[in-house]
Amino acid sequence: MNRRETTYLKQPQVKKSWKVVDAEGIPLGRLATEVATVLMGKHKPEYTAHIDTGDFVVIINAEKVVMTGRKAEQKMAWHYTGYPGGRRTESYESLRERAPERLMELAVRRMLPKSRLGRVMLGNMKVVRGKEHPFANHKPVEMKI
Repeated sequence: MNRRETTYLKQPQVKKSWKVVDAEGIPLGRLATEVATVLMGKHKPEYTAHIDTGDFVVIINAEKVVMTGRKAEQKMAWHYTGYPGGRRTESYESLRERAPERLMELAVRRMLPKSRLGRVMLGNMKVVRGKEHPFANHKPVEMKI
């Protein structure tokens, strides 16, 4: 009987690369799913679930991401201050104007594993306003969405 064995990578065997994504005109959810897939490493044939096999992702023009329908006005982001009655809410539209990095982080974080590994993967995502980014020395490859 011909058996195939699954090969599992170890952390030193992982080859990481840098990718850059232009968020201009792309819907937030579609961008987040593609970025989360690359951060987890599911786009690679040597994907291993318990190892960080994903690549680094730089998102540029984060303030120009779009939301379909009336999500920008109706959908709310919230956090809790820790005090009684301390729930603070803000529409996605105002969050995009004030802190587009936070908006991208919220969308992608919810698509990653809810564990220590997921937090490490989220650290591999860099979000930048505008076209210029400080990661050009890593020679990131453009990722089409």
